Amino acid sequence: MTRCALKTIVSVSLLALVCLAGISCVRERVSEREPIHLNPNMDDQPKYKAQSSSEFFDDGSAMRRPVEGTVARGDLRDDVAYFTGKDGFGTFIAHMPTAITKASLKRGRERFDIYCAPCHGRVGDGRGIMIQYQYAPPPSFHNERVRRMSDGEVFDIVTNGVRNMPSYKHQLPVDDRWAIIGYLRALQRSQNATLDDLPEQIQDSLKQVEQP
Repeated sequence: MTRCALKTIVSVSLLALVCLAGISCVRERVSEREPIHLNPNMDDQPKYKAQSSSEFFDDGSAMRRPVEGTVARGDLRDDVAYFTGKDGFGTFIAHMPTAITKASLKRGRERFDIYCAPCHGRVGDGRGIMIQYQYAPPPSFHNERVRRMSDGEVFDIVTNGVRNMPSYKHQLPVDDRWAIIGYLRALQRSQNATLDDLPEQIQDSLKQVEQP
């Protein structure tokens, strides 16, 4: 490589460094010009926001009603029993349409302690902490009338409320409502258990203890 070529390379390199230094110095300077956005990537796009007006539609509102007969994705409620606690004839179903598992009972207990226990009590006796604040005591879950209620009727009460009890359909998803009912049935059985509810081996051991 000749000395002339080497000088040229050095000169170009120095010029490049000077340019880079100059660019780096002016990057943070305030400018009145619009920034150059080489890749907008739809950062700025015309759109309507909720509750905004529009001159395009006759009613002047940008918000539109869903097309009649359409259902939003995930909102199709074709399982009547699951979503309402009733059959196709409007009668309350006798038993819950979901399976009772250890996981569902645990979930039901958690939701019960949060939403139900303040009024109904942790054991469902109707003596929750709200009674201390002059609230009317609710009925015990262990009286015969409540125990005879169908699962569908209990689900309807949790969903829509009854008398002084408000609706919990906004606080509790459908799965959680059924989980609460599953736990409630276990709670009722635990407070009203008989000898026949125990395994045969335990029954035999208890009978032997009772014998003189």
